[in-house]
Amino acid sequence: MAVSPIKSIGIIGLKSELEKVIDICGSSGVFQPDDPLNFYSDTRGFTAVTDRNPYTEPLSDFTETLGVAGITPRLVDVSDMTDSSEQILDRVRSMDSELTRLIADKAELDQKIDQCKRSIEETSHFLGIGMDFDKILDCKFVKANFGRLPRESYAKLDKYKDNPYVSFFTCTMDETHYWGVYVTPIDKSEKIDRIFSGLYFERCDIKDYHGTPEHTIEILNNNLSVLKEDYDVAQSKMESYSKYNKNDIDRYFSKLSELELYSGIKKNAMIYNKSFILVGWVPSSSADRLVKKLEKIESVECSLTDGKEELRHSPPVKLKNNFFSRPYEFFVDMYGLPCYNEPDPTLFVSVTFTVLFGIMFGDVGQGIILAIAGWLMWKLKKMDIGKILIPCGVSATAFGFVYGSVFGFEEALDPLYHIVGMSGKPISVLDNATMLVLIAAGIGVFLVFFAMILNVISSFKRRDYGRAIFDPSGICGIVFYVSLVCGLLCTLFGIQIMNIFYILALIVLPVILMYLGEPLSKLVNHEKNWKPEKWGEFLVQSFFELFETMLSYVTNTMSYLRIGTFVLVHAGMMLVFFTLAQLVGSPGSIPYIILIVFGNAFVIVLEATLVTIQVLRLEYYELFSRFYVGDGRAFKPVRLSAKR
Repeated sequence: MAVSPIKSIGIIGLKSELEKVIDICGSSGVFQPDDPLNFYSDTRGFTAVTDRNPYTEPLSDFTETLGVAGITPRLVDVSDMTDSSEQILDRVRSMDSELTRLIADKAELDQKIDQCKRSIEETSHFLGIGMDFDKILDCKFVKANFGRLPRESYAKLDKYKDNPYVSFFTCTMDETHYWGVYVTPIDKSEKIDRIFSGLYFERCDIKDYHGTPEHTIEILNNNLSVLKEDYDVAQSKMESYSKYNKNDIDRYFSKLSELELYSGIKKNAMIYNKSFILVGWVPSSSADRLVKKLEKIESVECSLTDGKEELRHSPPVKLKNNFFSRPYEFFVDMYGLPCYNEPDPTLFVSVTFTVLFGIMFGDVGQGIILAIAGWLMWKLKKMDIGKILIPCGVSATAFGFVYGSVFGFEEALDPLYHIVGMSGKPISVLDNATMLVLIAAGIGVFLVFFAMILNVISSFKRRDYGRAIFDPSGICGIVFYVSLVCGLLCTLFGIQIMNIFYILALIVLPVILMYLGEPLSKLVNHEKNWKPEKWGEFLVQSFFELFETMLSYVTNTMSYLRIGTFVLVHAGMMLVFFTLAQLVGSPGSIPYIILIVFGNAFVIVLEATLVTIQVLRLEYYELFSRFYVGDGRAFKPVRLSAKR
């Protein structure tokens, strides 16, 4: 439940040393650049670095070429590479050029193969026509056009039956076209061609056809075999090049990616006369090590400032949690990361989410299935939610032992309870509905109270003393809420503690302080303009805000009744499936088993989804809204994925 300490680093040096500084900062893997203009009050004379990144275009071209070649490069460690940037670019261009040539050879052969296949398919439609293509092409006074005519157009030929020159000889047909030939005298060809063009006739190019269609197909098949052999050779050359140069491809791709990424730091630098200014963030544990490397450059000077002293610049946040809580950073990140001076709520979320999920989804068998499903989602699909479902499934299993439920069988664990000396299950869900609702309300009261405590701690940590004292979730709110709950409970049990002094001191006074909370908070925080501009307007607005606050105490607490409700819903849904199963067959019969299995699968999927949504709602709206700001930004140092 912590945010990793971070420091801001300011780097100043001669402009000629900027490339060296960028390389050191980038290769460290712990440096996140920021805008220097935000850190200096007087920025006159500062100019941005406008140099174009020289590695972006070569990297883009090389990546595209590798993709077309079907090569997936890996990011590897290149810390031992000593090549200069020019040598790296030359080698990349050389590999890119060779791969482009191999790709072009393959593409040309692939195009020829496709054309040859189309020619074979077209020629096959004229088999048996009994014509010699060579003789047809040698005709001087007539012209023959081979091709296909849409079925709709073929029917329109009747309109030209009186024209002896409009004749179409059909060879074959398919679902959409008639394949054949029309012959026309040379002097009439222009007019006849226009007619057939209007009928959407598609001509086949026969200039490369020789002899009869049968002979042409034989030639084309031989050509196709040769082209395929040539294509296999070209493919083999591509594979050989990829195989024997795989190491170089990976290394130079990684190095070029690294150079392109590091060069991107330059856009955050500012130039002042002959010097550069670079500002960023670095984890406290790595700050001194980075400074030592930078200060080996003669003209470079570095300064470090603790993140707590740079709160106005919103230090980036890196969460630090144990193995149990770490997966729940996923939920915290969805809502918003904590500010640097704000407590990390991940541990709180991990405990409350897991426990509440288990309470609402309590079943031994279904909990085990859910944990296994989460493990598979994590291992096979790398889904973050899978790592969360594992402890949730374990929690559901644990509460399943409390409810005595195994895949909906409510009596399955009775022998186990008898062995340990118990008369039966600790809680019978369907027989203790009222108790479950009261327990849910108690959980709600405790969590709302705990969220208020966290708000006080968080506010003091952020030095927002006004919020810590006068906020509805601050000290005044805690006194009011706890006093009211305790007073009502004591009255319910016949203990009279709510006398006039109790009400005035612990209920009325906190309400008045919350009512005047805005100006009092500003006053406590030493803000100059703490008085409202218009007291009348302020008092009316504060009245309605206070009324809304009073309702929120009730609604926030009552929202937790859904915990008990979902326990009952879960048991009720399984009861429905057991009732239906008994209608379709006796226990142990095939229909009975099928329906019970289906019911469990249905409940696991539906309930897991609904419970997750409901618990998240409780976390975000009922708890986070009381103590959490969540306006932080993530710490994203400049580094390649392979180094993460």
